[in-house]
Amino acid sequence: MLSELIRHGHGLRLLSLPKGPLPLHCMGTGAGFERRFNEAYSWEGTKRGAAPFALIQHTIAGRGELDFEGTRHRLEPGDTMLLSLPHRHRYWLAQGESWEYFWITLNGREALRVARAVLDAQGPVLRPGREAVDRLAASCLTLMQGGVPIGEASAAAYSGIMAVHDGALGGAAEASSLPAALLRVQRHIEQNLSDSLGVERLAAVAQLSRAHFVRLFTASVGVAPSSYVLEQRMARAERLLIATDSSIAEIAATCGFPDANYFGKAFRRTRGTTPSAFRATAMRGEM
Repeated sequence: MLSELIRHGHGLRLLSLPKGPLPLHCMGTGAGFERRFNEAYSWEGTKRGAAPFALIQHTIAGRGELDFEGTRHRLEPGDTMLLSLPHRHRYWLAQGESWEYFWITLNGREALRVARAVLDAQGPVLRPGREAVDRLAASCLTLMQGGVPIGEASAAAYSGIMAVHDGALGGAAEASSLPAALLRVQRHIEQNLSDSLGVERLAAVAQLSRAHFVRLFTASVGVAPSSYVLEQRMARAERLLIATDSSIAEIAATCGFPDANYFGKAFRRTRGTTPSAFRATAMRGEM
């Protein structure tokens, strides 16, 4: 569904639906797929009215910035930002940067209840899996296409917030079984895929000796640290190949590969095809 949303193209729609005979506790109020680059773009959570609503915004490419109650977050490809408004936060596009994302806004008692529960448990920046992102993209596309009946808008909004719920909390029991040091390392990897992520550096993040870190990571996660890093880089590369028109060299750099040639060899070895062929297949909708 993410690839279908991308093929649909950039745009946005604000929904102003008449009230139905029954109160609906989760309702979509807007959706969009946008790209911002080198422009003034900034939203403050205390200046968007008094009526409560939730925002879900998923980064496809580029980078955004979020200040949430005084803590700075970097929003990179694969990150989903969840906010409940009104609230003390600001998100913006840094000067000279670009940011491509899709979003939905929603209101209603159930939408806000789930959003606040996820925020309390995981914070405003989430890293959902591909299935959850596809469900969220499907919700966005439904709301963007227009002519949506009240019930369908509510169903799309509910599907979107529950995709966020499942992406954030569906694997919480499994994730919590990992030692805190390894959770810290996983988050460091997610946030720094374009940088060098050698075992020595990861062991330092975990505050463990190199040998102890490798043994603990492999036993707990099921693969060696280097294999885990490679798979995260491949997963991000797949998203960028599908979601952007960035060159192979640009994607290689973003995902931490020294050059396009090395990236191409690694992609073929792990995915059985070249990056260009993978992109072409995705754009034809054959995946």
